[in-house]
Amino acid sequence: MFTLRGRGPAFAAAAGLTWGTAAALRAAAPGGRARWERENHAGRTVGLYSGPAAALAGALAAGRTAPAAALAVAAAGTCGAYDDVVGAGDARRGFRAHLGALREGEVTSGAVKLFGVSAAGLVAGALLKERPLDKVLAGVVIAGAAHFVNLVDVRPGRAAGAVLALGVPGLLRAGAAGELSAVAVGAAAAVLPDDLGGREMLGDSGAHALGALLGAAVVAGNGRAGLMAHAVAVVAAAVYGEQVSEAARSALG
Repeated sequence: MFTLRGRGPAFAAAAGLTWGTAAALRAAAPGGRARWERENHAGRTVGLYSGPAAALAGALAAGRTAPAAALAVAAAGTCGAYDDVVGAGDARRGFRAHLGALREGEVTSGAVKLFGVSAAGLVAGALLKERPLDKVLAGVVIAGAAHFVNLVDVRPGRAAGAVLALGVPGLLRAGAAGELSAVAVGAAAAVLPDDLGGREMLGDSGAHALGALLGAAVVAGNGRAGLMAHAVAVVAAAVYGEQVSEAARSALG
């Protein structure tokens, strides 16, 4: 008989760690509040505390179930945080812009993030699967999912809402897939109120980390056919990134 045993503790751990870490960061603001504040699309000043909090909490909670998933989440969150800090003010977005700059000899923070998240996804995929093709597909899914969630992080609540929508069905899966889904859902649920209210934004750190966590849950719960289908989906989202972002921007008004 199927039960949700194990999902509750994973959800609670991720949600509690995310909320507590965000509160601690908000109180301390290491390096000064200017480092932790950005202007959102509406011209409001919002905090970046919830993104690193979700990344840290997701990595710690996922580590109990799948250390390889924790590696991917931590690396994605770290690369995203680097882009949040170093790339602040850089208007270039998307693969083409950063790869174009790289061809001209400029290594942007976005390029560092792109290659860092991709490498972490491939390493995690190699650790989570046994056969060579499955390892590659798993890496594509993890890195592609991280990129997808970042693509929809264009308005308050879009990224966290996407993680909830895509993660909740995974709670029905057995084993590591269900528990990793619960971690993703718990972290997203913890950040959603402030994100949706326009008080916080996930930034690249939180969006990439939660996306990598979703991808790891997918990898844990699928064989080759499922991996192939998800890999095609995330690659298509990357190719049509501008359209995906625009759809997210328009969603719910």
